[in-house]
Amino acid sequence: MARPREFDEAAALDAAIECFWTRGYEATSVRDLAERMGITGASLYNAFGDKHALFRRALDRYSERGTTARIARLEGQVPPRQAIETVLRDIIEESLRDTARKGCLVINSALEVAPHEPDCRQAVADRLGRIEAFFCRAVAAGQADGTITPVLPPEDVARNLLAVLLGIRVMARVQPERELFEGMLRSALTLLGPVTPAAG
Repeated sequence: MARPREFDEAAALDAAIECFWTRGYEATSVRDLAERMGITGASLYNAFGDKHALFRRALDRYSERGTTARIARLEGQVPPRQAIETVLRDIIEESLRDTARKGCLVINSALEVAPHEPDCRQAVADRLGRIEAFFCRAVAAGQADGTITPVLPPEDVARNLLAVLLGIRVMARVQPERELFEGMLRSALTLLGPVTPAAG
């Protein structure tokens, strides 16, 4: 009969997130992780597998509590144009609160890990794809109700909005300035066209 785990798995994963987020994937050792998580190396392997498998679990948990959760709260609850702007403004505020300049774990991973780890690359691509898909759905809905210009295909607008989101996150690590981010946001919102009332 397997022995029950003697630690809080959710808390351990949160600690792993902080470790990877602060130090980066390559610079984080299994020893670093075990110490931060408050468990032995053997317990880490038994519960989560190797460092790579733990990283994937940490990335999943980080994503589900971040932008994915934000999208779930907004989509279908507020008008599509407002949902797009709210997500981008939330990213700006979150970036400005990041005084340690840790950035976004998903985007950090895209730059550090994805080029060398094919399955991590796919995991990061999946998460960014979910954000792009949200933008695409919102743009299509806004074009349907008349609040977003139909000049460009929703797919093109969505990719540009995702690029702006990524740009804000990257710039936040080197130049976290509200004026800069607001300018990026204004440029992004021009893709949606002038504000018009929704069709009744």
